[in-house]
Amino acid sequence: MAELIIVFREVLEASLIVGILYTYLNQTNQINSISSLWQGVIAALVASVIGSFLFQKLAGGFQGQAEKLFEGFVMIIAAAILGSMIVWMAKNKNIAEELKDKADQALSSSKVNYGIFALAFISVFREGIETILFLYGVMMKEGNLSISLSLLGAVFGVGIGILIFVQGKKVPLKTFFNVSSILLIFVAAGMLAYGVHELESAGIIPNYGRIWDINPPKLSDGSYPLFHDKGHIGSLFKGLFGYNGDPSLIELVSWLLTVSGLTVMWKKYKD
Repeated sequence: MAELIIVFREVLEASLIVGILYTYLNQTNQINSISSLWQGVIAALVASVIGSFLFQKLAGGFQGQAEKLFEGFVMIIAAAILGSMIVWMAKNKNIAEELKDKADQALSSSKVNYGIFALAFISVFREGIETILFLYGVMMKEGNLSISLSLLGAVFGVGIGILIFVQGKKVPLKTFFNVSSILLIFVAAGMLAYGVHELESAGIIPNYGRIWDINPPKLSDGSYPLFHDKGHIGSLFKGLFGYNGDPSLIELVSWLLTVSGLTVMWKKYKD
């Protein structure tokens, strides 16, 4: 479920950016620049796919302790970026005006089409790279990744964007971002805690043992019970809320600090 929320948020943000730029160019009669906008979007999507392929190759090249170090640092970086994105979205309520200002700067330059292309490319490619990083974090934490949920999140994100800019219907966008932000705070906390877990396994962070172990024992057939953090329900809670059946002291403290810190900053800026 975490991948659905992440992809939904990232695709919706990219859709809003493209929609705002398209609407502004259309309203200012910059019809010739619209093709450059779409070229920038397509180039960013292609670059994101290539980036995903290269990232998987890089990640697959590590073994043993190096793999734990790589995964640990990637998870912590992903959590930091996800947390900063949540706070940034809460602070920047005038994103449309900022984009229009950037579009004006691009239109006023001597190479108008290159400026619009670059603006669209950078905006969409940034969302693409963030999505790759976040989904990798979800896959490491949960042990797998649901492609269907990821695609569903992308469809929802594009669909909401179409409702806003093409159909012109009123959409409670603030409610979407508020609810998803709350869920993503827990996702970020879970990523950070898992990154700490990997660095503990690699011996970089001292391990003081497990505080508790409430994971049910494996079933007779070797499968995990529903509420084990690797079971069907437990893994859902792990993906959404960072649930861990046997956390270490540092994992628990890092999770609590992340949830409380991001919640305070988000509430400070959201209204």
